[in-house]
Amino acid sequence: MRRVASVYLPHWSTDRLRRKTAKPPPDGRTVPAAPALVTAIPDHGRRIVAAVDVGARALGIAPGMTVTKARSFAPGLEVIDADPEADFVGLGRLALWAGQRYAPIVAPDPPDGLWLDITGCASLFDTERALIKDLHRRLAAFGLSVQIAVADTAGCAHAVARHVLAGRPVTIEPGDHRKALELLPVAALRLEPGVVEGLRKLGFDRIEQLIGTPRGPLAKRFGRTLHRRLDQALGHTPEPVEPVFPDAMPRARRGFMEPLSTAEAFAQVIRDLAADVAGQLVEAGKGARRLDCHFHRVDGHTQAIRVGTAAPSRAPHHFAKLLAAKIEGVDPGLGIEAMTLVAPLVEPLGASQGEGLESLVRGGPDLSALVDALANRFGQRCLYRTTPQPSAMPERSVRCAPALSDAGGAAWNADLPRPGRMLVAPEPIDVTAMLPDHPPAMFVWRGKRFRVTQADGPERLHGEWWRDAGAETNRPLTVRDYFQVETTNGGRYWLFRLGDGENAVTGPMRWFIHGAFA
Repeated sequence: MRRVASVYLPHWSTDRLRRKTAKPPPDGRTVPAAPALVTAIPDHGRRIVAAVDVGARALGIAPGMTVTKARSFAPGLEVIDADPEADFVGLGRLALWAGQRYAPIVAPDPPDGLWLDITGCASLFDTERALIKDLHRRLAAFGLSVQIAVADTAGCAHAVARHVLAGRPVTIEPGDHRKALELLPVAALRLEPGVVEGLRKLGFDRIEQLIGTPRGPLAKRFGRTLHRRLDQALGHTPEPVEPVFPDAMPRARRGFMEPLSTAEAFAQVIRDLAADVAGQLVEAGKGARRLDCHFHRVDGHTQAIRVGTAAPSRAPHHFAKLLAAKIEGVDPGLGIEAMTLVAPLVEPLGASQGEGLESLVRGGPDLSALVDALANRFGQRCLYRTTPQPSAMPERSVRCAPALSDAGGAAWNADLPRPGRMLVAPEPIDVTAMLPDHPPAMFVWRGKRFRVTQADGPERLHGEWWRDAGAETNRPLTVRDYFQVETTNGGRYWLFRLGDGENAVTGPMRWFIHGAFA
């Protein structure tokens, strides 16, 4: 099912200017509160307010007001000439940024918004809510006022983002777009002000009143736009989101005389497009890290599939293989009339000996191809490598990194072996027959009894007082004594006790299991 996000930036013009002119505070001091800001346009010898920031709106200043009247509300008001062209260019750049991170189909929604077709993109962030939350957080960190709504249709998402003031992202569950629209005002349908006023005079205040009203009289009076917008919001009429691409982005397009609808035909076209894009990458000295294939249906709707690579690549057969694995998720509808392949994320890649010769037999396994195939099937977050990082605590000495990333020269101490399987958090165990500075003779973990036959230790580790003093015991920072033990069933485990082993003051010692050796 299609899912569309509408990003509403209510103060885009002034937020853009604030971000453009922002300066760091001198000597680390707090920046003084900035005066209210508005943009203005000339109008028959006077200046009219075109856009306001949050501060100006709080003072009662609104677009359409003369600058003279606005200054009566705020004598220190900062007024800057409006620049609609710069606002549109900035909106396009923001769309390109969102397209590289969140969804392959992103387009500006001038003058103050963005469209994102996030169909099939939720897996990149585990859930749809996580994706929208991350987008909202990053836009807010840019200093932008933002409201986001997600729905099955672009019209519903647009209406909810601008007319439901929730202060956080709003998600309309699949199939509930009609219910969400019914109580919204008719102005939420993106109608001309004159049409909205005419409907209000006839008693139409909410969208639900329009849904059940005969269309003939209203269409005769207000034209076709009224019901076209209503049908788009309800999902009866398609409303495509045309993605934007930068001029320098490698891309290739194929249009068809007859619509295509089979996976075999899509795979053949993808092979041709991949060869064209690979040639452009060779000329630019780049390698693709991400590829988006757009399928343009005859009904105006656009679908896309996205794949990524673990390392820069420009092998056309590799591109085609990755994309072909996701063709089954494409719904051709009445047919696909065009296909476009773009590389939105590229990195420098030098030439290699024999590049472009399909018959060349390369030495060694192609690890990057295996990583790409697994990551695009199960998700980028499901495939990673572990690398060491400095820490006194074992659970903090490991971090996850991209599968083909460089460890940076860091390595674990070979004299201090660590288990191959570490628990996310140490789990408590019950022990018996223990002596000071000795491992337990038997312990119970997850309801199962283990008898110890051999052991090695203790290895004493001191906690990191600067990070979590008292976090484990609500007392001053303690130490851990680790033991490697082997049980009668052949298992080897990593146990530790809290404290220094004396337990005269702290009471009975507490034991934990932290991992298991292979």
